[in-house]
Amino acid sequence: MAINRLLALFLLMISCNLYFSQDVVIKDNKVMLDGKQILKAEKISLAQYSFFSMKNDDEILLYKYMDNETPSNVRDDFFILNFLTEKVKVESTDLGKVSNFMNSRKGMEKVLRWLLKERVINYDGELNPDRVAVFKEKYDENITERTLR
Repeated sequence: MAINRLLALFLLMISCNLYFSQDVVIKDNKVMLDGKQILKAEKISLAQYSFFSMKNDDEILLYKYMDNETPSNVRDDFFILNFLTEKVKVESTDLGKVSNFMNSRKGMEKVLRWLLKERVINYDGELNPDRVAVFKEKYDENITERTLR
């Protein structure tokens, strides 16, 4: 009886994970979601990416990795997601959300899956202003404002 419950719970967890996982791939400066292009991407450097709308080529999202001017100390590193058209900036130290063992393309694919799951970006590659505000409330740590320089 206990085995059946554990099996049912395990299958439920797997099905939820599969339901929320989209096939996001960045290739040839195109962001593909399940084979359909939803955004344009530009790798500026290893630590910076830009994403552009398909409708009007507006830059809608800028990702930056900040080492906080201490390259030897990774404990104070953070990333910035700047939603340019919404004029909203999110700074976070939760590098597990974006890191992928120094492969910046895979890391950006991970960021986009996260934004899709949070419904910040819809399946057409457009920003949802209400969800951007919720995302900021959930994840912004306001690092720049509380750091002395």
